[in-house]
Formats: sequence, structure tokens, C-alpha cells
Amino acid sequence: MLRIDRSIYDQIVAHARRDHPDEACGVVAGPEGSDRPERFIEMLNAERSPTFYRFDSLEQLKVWRGMDDRDEEPVVIYHSHTATEAYPSRTDISYASEPNAHYVLVSTREADTVEFRSYRIVDGEVTEEPVEIVGTDARP
Repeated sequence: MLRIDRSIYDQIVAHARRDHPDEACGVVAGPEGSDRPERFIEMLNAERSPTFYRFDSLEQLKVWRGMDDRDEEPVVIYHSHTATEAYPSRTDISYASEPNAHYVLVSTREADTVEFRSYRIVDGEVTEEPVEIVGTDARP
């Protein structure tokens, strides 16, 4: 189960909507081994594409080094789908390299609906998991 603070959930959704019609992407870091997403890190989609995302390699190196320096790890890796459901594509699955991360997808295909889903992806196996939003006004 992914437990995520309402303010981080809101930031992920806002980033996805702001970058639409291109896919948005980023990370939520947390203390190593804690499974607590605490620090929102918006990243640039180097592809600037409505159908594909890729972290900029230099930005990713900087972000991952920053997490290492703070004894953090990527607890959530998120991106958006602009025209399809919030389910990992074959490409998303092939790029999933953090076995402990929650892979969050937000679909922006409907302007007035939030489709926010989380998955574990390990060795190509996709497992959807429940999302619990905690904190101020924790409605889904």
C-alpha cells in the first residue's frame, strides 16, 4: 500500500495537469528503508512528449546524488499518461529499475477527473496496490 500525504498527492496531480499535453515525471524521496514519501522532486521530461517520458540524465544524476547525500531513496517514481488510463505501458515496465519504489501514474485524459494509481514493478511483474491519502482533507 502507498500511504501519501495529501499535499504531495496534490503536487503530483498539479504537475501532471500543468505539463499536459506532454507527460510529466518526477520523484518523491524519503528516508532510506522507510517507505515514507516525504520530499517532492519535480523533474523535466527530456522527451517533451505526450506519449513517452524520460528523465534528463544529468538531472537524474543530480537528483539521485542529492538523495544519497541525504540518506534518501526514491520512494515514489511518478509520471502521467495524457490520453490513456493510468496503467504502466510496456516501455514503463521495461524502464522500472527501482524494485522498492511505488510507481505512480496519473492520467490527465479527463480534465475533470483524477485517475491516480500506484504499482509495484519488479522483474517485469506489475502489481497494483491501494493508495491511502493521509493528512489535511485526505479525500481521494
